[in-house]
Amino acid sequence: MRSARSKLKKRRRKAVLQELLDDTMTTLRAAIDSSHLEMHPVETGTVLYVGGGIARIAGLPNITSDELVEFPGGVLGVAINLEPDEIGVMLLGDSDELSAGTRVTATGREADTPVGEALLGRVIDATGRVLDGGKVLQSVERRPIEQAAPAIIDRSPVTEPLMTGIKAIDALIPIGRGQRELVVGDRQTGKTSVVVDTIINQRTTDVICIYCAIGQRGTAVARVIETLREHDALEYSIVVVASDEDPPGLRFVTPYAATTMAEYFREKGRDTLIIYDDLTRHARAYRELSLLLRRPPGREAYPGDIFYIHSRLLERATHLNEDCGGGSLTALPIIETHAQDISAYIPTNLISITDGQIYLSPTLFHKGLLPAIDVGKSVSRVGGKTQYPAFRDVSGDLRLAYSQFEELETFARFATRLDEDTRATIEHGRRVREVLKQSEQQPLPASSQIIILKAVNAGLLDKLPLELVGSAEAKLQERIQADFPQCCEQLQAGESLDDSEWEKILDSVQDVLSKLVESTED
Repeated sequence: MRSARSKLKKRRRKAVLQELLDDTMTTLRAAIDSSHLEMHPVETGTVLYVGGGIARIAGLPNITSDELVEFPGGVLGVAINLEPDEIGVMLLGDSDELSAGTRVTATGREADTPVGEALLGRVIDATGRVLDGGKVLQSVERRPIEQAAPAIIDRSPVTEPLMTGIKAIDALIPIGRGQRELVVGDRQTGKTSVVVDTIINQRTTDVICIYCAIGQRGTAVARVIETLREHDALEYSIVVVASDEDPPGLRFVTPYAATTMAEYFREKGRDTLIIYDDLTRHARAYRELSLLLRRPPGREAYPGDIFYIHSRLLERATHLNEDCGGGSLTALPIIETHAQDISAYIPTNLISITDGQIYLSPTLFHKGLLPAIDVGKSVSRVGGKTQYPAFRDVSGDLRLAYSQFEELETFARFATRLDEDTRATIEHGRRVREVLKQSEQQPLPASSQIIILKAVNAGLLDKLPLELVGSAEAKLQERIQADFPQCCEQLQAGESLDDSEWEKILDSVQDVLSKLVESTED
């Protein structure tokens, strides 16, 4: 009797367990069917050689150009050489832990970089790694670093000025929003100072600024960051850094990544400014990669496509039409020359790509004529089309007077006696040159620039001792801002003043200069 009951209990328990098992299997099958899981095969390869910032890999038959590959430890690389037997990869991180035989995985993802508002005020590298000690970037959009330049039909003429706050540039070598203007000169001539002042001057505008440091010393980049922070310019800027200690692959991709970050804002209809400091080191990084990857060397051992790597970068800078948002991307690439040779290989490549150049002369720098901009060798191919009308009124006479002065000053060194007209032209030119001097990190608003240049064009400073021009300019700015605020606002907005308003302003200028001379004589 007991055995029959125990057998019945076992059968019931078995039936319950079977029912639970069937229900569980049904639930699992339904979950699997509804999840639409897809299997993605992972391709792996083997490192044949690693060193000098590059790796050669066997395997990965389906990899594509510019695809990211991942090494152990999270080190990333970009495939740039696709050959039948092996793949050439430029490394974006430290390769000390890598060796031959290491397994490498294809990610199926194109080399990309973070973009968005979260980057403003941050210091990062091209991969999005944070370098300022702040919070790690999270939940940011990523876009490929290589983007096609906008089509011609999507572009608009460059007509709106990008004010640098530097008198010699805004008056004589104007830059427009969407233009590509090369900053060229020997080392230690103030190239970085010019572009940093331009960033600082955008604090009263809506321009987003990106400073891209390529192969610079860490101390030099730290100084730039501190300067931007002191002038509250970092809050509307992004600093993208690849130092001289980073692998050549990271130095090479950095300007493309920085441009992608700038394009995000341009597509939103914003005006952006990007600084490449500098493309000489960028070209050297590409030459280093190419030689290590055994690409055929050409002139000065640069590969044959050295022109193309810069043209495809700078062609991305433009002013879009209204149908595409109306945003702009202005590029100020920096290039370094040796012994003032602007006809060297890389400088001439960049000069032919850009819309003009600002040349900084070591001769002027050593004379203390700062910023050391050589007006004769500098040019803007967009020109006065981007200038405010009031600037155009003063710039033509200013350039002519300065050019005449430079030529006469050279010949005057050999002359014992000069006629009155020649002496007057030279004295006037010296005042023009003195007015074009400007201290570092002190960009001026357009109204202040126009008024002081109008005064020097009118000859009001010709009788003023040369050593008083600097102090006179400071007093004039204070007086005009206090007495003519409405006129200053008009000039700042790009509007012109009528003759009666200019007459009142110049009378006030004359009064300030007279009092200054009297106080000096006393």
